[in-house]
Amino acid sequence: MAILAATRALPDEGGYWGCGTWLLYRSIPVGVTMERHLLEKLLAGDDEASAAALAALRGSATYSVSDTTYPAEQHAGVFARRLRRMRQRGVEPLGLERMVQLLREHGRPVSVGLIDYADQKWTFLCYFTEDGSALVACAGWPRIAKESPL
Repeated sequence: MAILAATRALPDEGGYWGCGTWLLYRSIPVGVTMERHLLEKLLAGDDEASAAALAALRGSATYSVSDTTYPAEQHAGVFARRLRRMRQRGVEPLGLERMVQLLREHGRPVSVGLIDYADQKWTFLCYFTEDGSALVACAGWPRIAKESPL
């Protein structure tokens, strides 16, 4: 297990860590459980977020897909709150509102994947069906880099 992204290490409720205006999972297992070409195939959708995630992946982005499943409803609620907070701070994530809606509609367990651009300026969060055969939803946001006060 590893902290995948955190520029401000402040723990939040539910095991999340602060990252500027975004909170990421701290316990997604690091390790590739899906081959790159299969992930590319799943991201070949028509929405803007999955197209951007696919472009990042084809551009040598790093990625990790968990083989553990999580309740979709819980994640929809968490990210609905995160969306409100991001908008309050003037950040409009790519596809996050759609992702929340799709997770609520899906209602079954999902596995999680993270894709980080090689330049570390954007991160994409993807949810897959429990068996990993289809993309449920995808969203992306700019990573917020903050100078260390030290």
